[in-house]
Amino acid sequence: MASIGKSIETASDFLKKGQLVAIPTETVYGLAANALDTTAVAGVFEAKNRPVFDPLIIHTYSVIKAKDYVKSIPEPLLKLANAFWPGPLTLLLAKKEIVPDLVTSGLDRVAVRVPNHALTLDLLKSIDFPLAAPSANPFGYVSPTAPEHVNKQLGEKVSYILDGGNCEVGIESTIVGMEEEKVCVYRLGGLATEEIEKIVGKVELKINSSSNPAAPGQLKSHYAPMKQLVLGNITENLSKYKNAAVIYFGEKNFGNAKTEFNLSPDKNLKEAAAKLFSALRKMDESDAEIILCDYLPEEGLGRAINDRLKRAAVK
Repeated sequence: MASIGKSIETASDFLKKGQLVAIPTETVYGLAANALDTTAVAGVFEAKNRPVFDPLIIHTYSVIKAKDYVKSIPEPLLKLANAFWPGPLTLLLAKKEIVPDLVTSGLDRVAVRVPNHALTLDLLKSIDFPLAAPSANPFGYVSPTAPEHVNKQLGEKVSYILDGGNCEVGIESTIVGMEEEKVCVYRLGGLATEEIEKIVGKVELKINSSSNPAAPGQLKSHYAPMKQLVLGNITENLSKYKNAAVIYFGEKNFGNAKTEFNLSPDKNLKEAAAKLFSALRKMDESDAEIILCDYLPEEGLGRAINDRLKRAAVK
């Protein structure tokens, strides 16, 4: 198992040697490596068993520093960066040659973000390279929101886990780019579309569900527990499936469920997003045979939660 601690110096030393370190962000824990070192980046793909056609996000500590790795930041996207960085926003931008093709899976745009976590921002300021950091979990499985989640799944493949406590947002960043002068959302995430539209006006949704992603996190099957996840009316599905674990939202009672997890009794979408991956993980580790869940309201962060649930339910 990996060592868990709060030492930025230790994390920095491992990263400078080309090794893997798990880092905390406000969204989920990332499996980090020197984004400019192709051997180190290859180690990320190997440790996660992640297909090399699924691009990675690089992390840095400021808008100004991000410009070292991209050719330009179009004005609408610069407005978003100034409004929401550090935060759960990733921008898809034309990359400079310094960024290896392995990071972008051969695409000419790189996903960049500034994470909103004090410990990781201090780490990023202590090194002279950005960090390629997808979620610190085996590819396709539930993303980790606590250091213990990382250790349980990837402890033998990580040199160090930087302990930043539990993640506040709990789902991955929203990915935004531009096509033909239009602002496009490629992945729903921890920053609601409504907040983006307050800054740049109406956006176009390009939420891919294929094996040929244009941005990270677009594969059809992703974020999935080992047990089958069935979506739809929970009460109806409980009559079909016995020995079921239930994940629900609001004040409800499912007395005939094997076990249950309430994402938010008060119907708070922010709370539900923060708890989603923990709920999937806990139900997956229960002695139930199947997991049941219904969609949340299709508004604000509810859209991103439903996106994760749809991908988690695909087998």
